Amino acid sequence: MNENIIYKRFADVVSKKPGRPAVYQEDRTFTFSQLNELTKSVAAAFPVKSERIGIITDHGAGMIASMLAVLKAGSAYVPAEPDFPTERIRFMMKESGVGFIISQLKYADKLAGFPLLFLENIEDHIEETVSADASCEARPESPAYILYTSGSTGVPKGVVVTNRNVTGYARAFDNEYHLKADDIMLQYSVCSFDIFVEEVFASLLSGAAVAVPPESAKTDVNLLMDFVREKGVTIISGFPYLLMDLNALDAIPESLRLLISGGDVLRAGYVDRLLPQVEVYNTYGPSETTVCATYFHCNGQQALTDGTYPVGKPILDVDVQILDENLNPVLQGQIGELCISGGGVSDGYLDKSKNEMFVTRSDGTIMYRSGDLGRMLPDGNLAFLHRKDSQVMILGKRVEPEEVENVLCRCPGVKTGLVYPSPDSSGLSHLTAYIVPEEGAFSLESVRKRMEAYLTPYMMPERFVLLDSIPLTDNGKPDIKELLENGGSADAGGTENTGEV
Repeated sequence: MNENIIYKRFADVVSKKPGRPAVYQEDRTFTFSQLNELTKSVAAAFPVKSERIGIITDHGAGMIASMLAVLKAGSAYVPAEPDFPTERIRFMMKESGVGFIISQLKYADKLAGFPLLFLENIEDHIEETVSADASCEARPESPAYILYTSGSTGVPKGVVVTNRNVTGYARAFDNEYHLKADDIMLQYSVCSFDIFVEEVFASLLSGAAVAVPPESAKTDVNLLMDFVREKGVTIISGFPYLLMDLNALDAIPESLRLLISGGDVLRAGYVDRLLPQVEVYNTYGPSETTVCATYFHCNGQQALTDGTYPVGKPILDVDVQILDENLNPVLQGQIGELCISGGGVSDGYLDKSKNEMFVTRSDGTIMYRSGDLGRMLPDGNLAFLHRKDSQVMILGKRVEPEEVENVLCRCPGVKTGLVYPSPDSSGLSHLTAYIVPEEGAFSLESVRKRMEAYLTPYMMPERFVLLDSIPLTDNGKPDIKELLENGGSADAGGTENTGEV
């Protein structure tokens, strides 16, 4: 049973490798023992026992220790980046019912009204211990974390992932990539996306280390690679756009042995110069099924005719079927919905009324209908095609345009609003907001500020177009073709078209 409890797995690594590096930061390294001591210090400072605990801190050993402390207590953590919109953070923390939030003093004003535990007030123990205190209140089915995804109803949806889900994924990760004691994973992702879970827990539970770069390096690929060289990072997992940036470099650090792409389509042109230098994988999987459901090893393989790579075959203890609308298997090569079952399928959404895509099968197991369309290739690999609904990928993150549209339409001064995605010449999606203002004074800047209070930066429309009215087709639906013509080319990138009112 212990192997299915995150903190128990971590404590086992601590007892076997207390002096091995666990977390590299720019100016400090924490061993597994030191990270565990910090974890115990955080756990001892909890003001109350709570089923769910928020975590809003800068990235580093303190954030990781906070997560481990929550898991040690048998609770679930609810993560958010400090720069998330205030109203979005408040919604997440209130809906999940956190008992308190672990944070830092500099974020106190933003989190006003919530009980707070500040990391600065917790003593940082750094002693080396030969064995770990493995006391833990969690069970395999205990929720480990709640990640919020974009929701079509206008509010985010919290996905509840268990200890068993995470430890199972860690085993699948190690089964495919064969982590070694000297492996170091770059911790690059935001804490609210499940690549973070792969970076941190798949690494630490296998005895590998995590390297957390300074924030300044995350926006400059050259500075990031300097950090990778300095710390000897061997593995990077990220969105395809990060690999695309690496692909453009004259050379990548010699320490790198593995690059993992996930969260969006991987195109051959993103990695063609990387393939001779390093192992490259393309992966697929919704947050609802714990990080990844399939892997594809790109080296020595051909891209599909559309220039994209397949998403591969199911990982350990996961099954992926391609089914029709009636949940019957489609014929070989036909298009259907990617439906996922096995150890990665989460407990569903915090709001159980939204669990219609989690289907209980005749044998009692749960299958998740991803809403993604794909087909089986002759060699048994899966090809991802596109969404069956309006959901799009923006910078590797799933966004419901309807959620953005609902926020837009609640803004004062907006009579009618419509948000629609359009692709650029590279196939990347961009959002445009079309607005029919109320009569009288109208401030686009006020609308933007209102939306920024509820939406993360990647969810914000890149262009705002003001119209006298929304053009309609003969059957009364918005005329998307005319709207796109009004919105200009998606390749314009970042321009703001305010139109004529």
